Amino acid sequence: MSEFLNPYAHIDQHGLNLPHWQQGEAFVFVTWRMADSLPENVLRAWSSERRIWFEKHPLPWDASTRAEYRERFPLRIERWLDQGSGSCALSDPTFRLIVEGALSHFEGERHAVRSYVIMPNHVHILFQPLSGCLLEDILHTWKSYSSQQIMKMTKHTGEFWSAGYWDRLIRDRTHFERCVRYIRNNPAKAKLNPSQFSLYENEALTCESER
Repeated sequence: MSEFLNPYAHIDQHGLNLPHWQQGEAFVFVTWRMADSLPENVLRAWSSERRIWFEKHPLPWDASTRAEYRERFPLRIERWLDQGSGSCALSDPTFRLIVEGALSHFEGERHAVRSYVIMPNHVHILFQPLSGCLLEDILHTWKSYSSQQIMKMTKHTGEFWSAGYWDRLIRDRTHFERCVRYIRNNPAKAKLNPSQFSLYENEALTCESER
């Protein structure tokens, strides 16, 4: 099973408003956020624009199309999140520890995590789904467990995490390495101090071309 996206092979897709892609055990970079981190009207406009763009740009994409997609959609969301809007509850190390526990559970059984960073209002993670496990099931477990535990501590009502998430299948070694660097550098880019984020890197987990 390939560790990277094969644009000419079948890609499993699910989700309607924000389609998610999985291709076996190919590495995937996923971002999800706290429910209060972005205004809903901004997200609706972004989602509508993205849906129209996908209709006009079917796979496979060339390099310039990939670059346009990255700039117009993932990078724009990430810039908004790095501005630190919302309650930023994950600045609290106690809450980040709960998320860390969720991400490490089932490691090596359902998933293999290369890197993650828990930012004040969102999470980035680079990992492989394993043993036929579905991306949506892995994300549901991480998000539901962590939100339940945090809400018990805070007596918070309502949603802790936003319902969706953004994912990108990793195309090749260059893309893999760029995601590793992005995760590592995100706290500095957002001008955070060490008490405001949690960074994890499993340098033993490499792509095949690095072995």
